Amino acid sequence: MSFSLSSLAGPATYGSLSQLVTNSGSIHQQLNTLTQQVSNGLVSTTYAGLGQGAAVSLSLNPQLTALQPWQNNIGAATGSMQVTQTVLSQISQIASNFYAQINNLNGLNASNVTSVAASANSALQQVANLLDSTDGAGNYVFAGQDSSNPPVPNPDAILSSGFYTQINAAVGALSTNGAAATAASTLAIASSNAAGTSPFSAYLSQPAGAIATPSVQVGDGQQVSIGILASANAAVASTGSSTTGSYMRDVMRGLATLGSLSASQISDPGFAGLVADTQTSLGGAVTALNQDAGVLGNQQTMLTATQTTLSDTATALTTQVSAVQDVNMAQTISKLQLVQTQLQASYQVIASLKGLSLAAYL
Repeated sequence: MSFSLSSLAGPATYGSLSQLVTNSGSIHQQLNTLTQQVSNGLVSTTYAGLGQGAAVSLSLNPQLTALQPWQNNIGAATGSMQVTQTVLSQISQIASNFYAQINNLNGLNASNVTSVAASANSALQQVANLLDSTDGAGNYVFAGQDSSNPPVPNPDAILSSGFYTQINAAVGALSTNGAAATAASTLAIASSNAAGTSPFSAYLSQPAGAIATPSVQVGDGQQVSIGILASANAAVASTGSSTTGSYMRDVMRGLATLGSLSASQISDPGFAGLVADTQTSLGGAVTALNQDAGVLGNQQTMLTATQTTLSDTATALTTQVSAVQDVNMAQTISKLQLVQTQLQASYQVIASLKGLSLAAYL
């Protein structure tokens, strides 16, 4: 019987071995891919690796990315607006308290006038500090676009500012000038944007129309006003016979006027008229302030609804993107284990073919 080594290790055997090596390489590549997927949870780190899912990823990811800044804007805005609302409520309460006290001011004795004046001066300092309130990011909420600078510089020194000392001087001349002229003088002082007179920062000491109201982008081309300025109203106009056009200026004017009254003036003929003008001004200021706060509240409600819509949209887009980009981890791990077994088996077959020899055959 004749025997040829080629009959054992001929082209067919070499071809089988070559095919096994090729198959093993393919299985090894699958293992690498699956290992990477288990590691990062992604089908592929490139669009090419997503196959038909690449079109979905390319279309939806930019939309998803665009939503995040809008959501962040709303989150920051609603936080700032809540601080604003809290301050508005406090200032409204302060002004309302003094408005109520004025009803009985003419009937008070001299010592009580002194007490009310002291309380008004303390309240003016409190209002000045409240207008310098900041949000969680450290932005001054009543400063408009100039949010890194306090609306009222050095609020603790408001009683030595030009704003207060000029009103104090005007009230001090009540007996000489009379109620109407004194009220007109304090109104002009409170309305002034002149340096050394205005209690506000240089940025806020401008005509209201020259100061931009803060706003945020909440959608493609959608801007929403979110703030109130310390020196100017937002959405509601101040009305009445004695107003600067700004309820904050009116409140500060009223407190400065009351704080400048002295016990010796209680019997002055112009005392009652000046007190009445102050009451009218404070009443109008409280009404306008509360209305502006209501508008701000409506904006907050709208922003909350918008944020919910954006969140729902982001969730829907994320689900769609995840369907083409993210792997099913349980299935991927199971497949990885199967491929590892297949690769090990292929190595064993290759090893057995490589070890086949005439001696082993015999």
